[in-house]
Amino acid sequence: AMKEASMHFVELEELLTKASQRVADMLGVEAAYITSGASAGIVLSVAACITGDDPEKIRRIPNTEGLENEIILLKTHFSHYEQQVRAGGGRIVEIGQNKYSHLWELERAINERTAGILYFVESEEMRGSLPLVDVIKVAKEKNIPVLVDAAAEIPPVENLTKFLEMGADLVQFSGGKDIRGPQASGLILGRKDLIKACALNSNPHSAIGRPFKVDKETIVGLVKALELYLEQDFEEEMNQWHKQTDYVVKELSGIPGLTVQKGLGESPGIQPECIPRAYITWDEAKLGLTKDELVELLKTGEPGIAVSTFPLRGIDVNPHMLNPGEEVIVVNRIKEIFSQKGAS
Repeated sequence: AMKEASMHFVELEELLTKASQRVADMLGVEAAYITSGASAGIVLSVAACITGDDPEKIRRIPNTEGLENEIILLKTHFSHYEQQVRAGGGRIVEIGQNKYSHLWELERAINERTAGILYFVESEEMRGSLPLVDVIKVAKEKNIPVLVDAAAEIPPVENLTKFLEMGADLVQFSGGKDIRGPQASGLILGRKDLIKACALNSNPHSAIGRPFKVDKETIVGLVKALELYLEQDFEEEMNQWHKQTDYVVKELSGIPGLTVQKGLGESPGIQPECIPRAYITWDEAKLGLTKDELVELLKTGEPGIAVSTFPLRGIDVNPHMLNPGEEVIVVNRIKEIFSQKGAS
């Protein structure tokens, strides 16, 4: 689909508008907008809440002094993504603490300068967070938009519409994760008026999102990827991930000194949580190999293999990032490394 798109001259804004409408129709949501990634989606969503469709305000971004520009963010939801709030012209208002947050803190933070509330789903289970459903309830009572970052929150596929059904106003997704679309693509789903404001703040307009150009190949590629995604057998996909994980656990459990367990991801930051993983731990002193050393050996080997590390769970093998059969390559390489350390 991307190759075919590359062979035609098009009016880019018209293609983007019609492709975004196609996405909205496929998902049964009010409106959609294709972006150059979920992070770009945050910038545009914040800008949209501040400017609406006012051309003067759009031209002023990121200078929003004197405008309704405050974006409320829970302390436990701070990550390296809050910079996108500032890029979109927002001034962050932090509420809550690391261990405890209260709804009254949210209620009192809302005032005449509040433009929206940004909520990162991956941080919902943190001790100091507030449930999204409660945040939305307060926001609705105060008529404040709720922006939900759900970049890596699929599967399950139902999450594509779940947060809007809960009452969120705009939701951002990555197009390059489980949807398997172009890596530099993303989606904003939500209210038609705010989606229109996102578009006005983006390419090809002279606005903060002018650098976020989405080329015709990416636009068409993401639409096609989403079509294929909605048609796939999600139960079979999950079964495949379990088979791959079970293989890793079975094969590596025979290595002396290794403890290999099947488990799910843990919030925050390990998304999607529903995908099984194989967690591998060992006595580093006894086997003479640290986690960091194993990570480096895997990364610099042939082929290079990337794994994550965890304080209490060693490293993980994540089938979400493996094609069928590649789990065999990973297992053989790990066996080779530990055999060289005498753990065979």
